[in-house]
Amino acid sequence: MVDFPFDAVLFDCDGVLVDSEPITNRVLTEMLGELGWHLSVEETMRIFVGKMVKDEAALIEARTGFAITAEWLTQFRARRNLALDNELRAIDGAPFAVRALQQRLNGRIAVASGADRVKIELQLVKAGILDCFDRHIFSGHEMPRSKPFPDVYLAAAAGLGVEPTRCAVIEDTVTGATAGVAAGATVFGYCPTHLGHSSATALHGAGAVHVFRDMAELPALLAGWDMR
Repeated sequence: MVDFPFDAVLFDCDGVLVDSEPITNRVLTEMLGELGWHLSVEETMRIFVGKMVKDEAALIEARTGFAITAEWLTQFRARRNLALDNELRAIDGAPFAVRALQQRLNGRIAVASGADRVKIELQLVKAGILDCFDRHIFSGHEMPRSKPFPDVYLAAAAGLGVEPTRCAVIEDTVTGATAGVAAGATVFGYCPTHLGHSSATALHGAGAVHVFRDMAELPALLAGWDMR
């Protein structure tokens, strides 16, 4: 058997493992509307996908006159988590891909997300794959800097005991792809036609070496990748 080209696989979570972005951004749209900034869900997604809401506090204040507080963020996360718990589904093919790669790599897979840990773990439970990641769950909220900086991916690689250059990163946003490239990893862009939040062109522009549309194809794609 030919050796696997990568020593580890690092997954983003939102939009890669779970179809959470429409749910989260619907809640955010509602709460921004309550502050007087009226957007469609699609407009909210264009502005906020791949970013922490707290990092966009200055933008929200500029549009609403409301200074984002810790209490407002707590309320947002509570409303978001309730909606996710009621509605969230795994991305088609993601549980299969995760389990296949976990087995192939002897557990050397991780989640490296810009989301808070409570949200990440809630979503992995809903997708039925929390057990696949053991303790290898890394949150941008716990890093000095979140995406597009590489900190969360560097932490994930270190947690697995693998050089970042030997990791494949799976991302669906330009922000995340930029972080993976900055970490020195090989980035694969996930861009399904019905869910993609960044175009294939944009993902390639951010440094993704390949863009694919079916998560179930990921194990074979990575196994056959030529690192030369």
